[in-house]
Amino acid sequence: MHIRNILATLSLLIALPVAAAPADDFLAALQPLCGKAFEGTITTNEGGAANDPFVGKRLVMHVRECKTGEVRIPLHVGEDRSRTWIVTRTTTGLRLKHDHRHADGTEDKLTQYGGDTIALGTAARQDFPADAFSKTLFADNKLPPGAQQNVWGLEQGQGTFTYELSRPGRVVRMVFDLTKPVAAPPAPWGHE
Repeated sequence: MHIRNILATLSLLIALPVAAAPADDFLAALQPLCGKAFEGTITTNEGGAANDPFVGKRLVMHVRECKTGEVRIPLHVGEDRSRTWIVTRTTTGLRLKHDHRHADGTEDKLTQYGGDTIALGTAARQDFPADAFSKTLFADNKLPPGAQQNVWGLEQGQGTFTYELSRPGRVVRMVFDLTKPVAAPPAPWGHE
């Protein structure tokens, strides 16, 4: 009798739908944005340099490529088409990488940095602490020591998409208006 109860319980559990992980929900929420571009503004820029290349420039994110388990989002800063955010599904969550290119398509010396989520996050927000590769890259290229403590955040909801970089002494937040698509910009450098 006891074994029948266990088997009955197991059959019920197997029949229950499995809830999607927050990482899957986060990626799924990006799918309707595929092919669309959106203008943004810097809403927070604490600890930024006086010659910050983002200040005073038009910011446009373009959700350019969407495939199963990966979304590529070029960020255009004025006429600069060097940056692409790559969000990839991993076995434990999500990975964010920054692909930086020169106008001729070659990789910048500071490229492919980012990190993996270490917490579940939510369908609306995911955080990516700097991974070992990024910490080494930053140290080798003599970036400020705080850069090794970078945490990038991506957040979506209520008609906005937010990209955030935070570390001790530095916080920058860009917010993009998803309610007003703009014309898609040219391809990012190296991906024409």
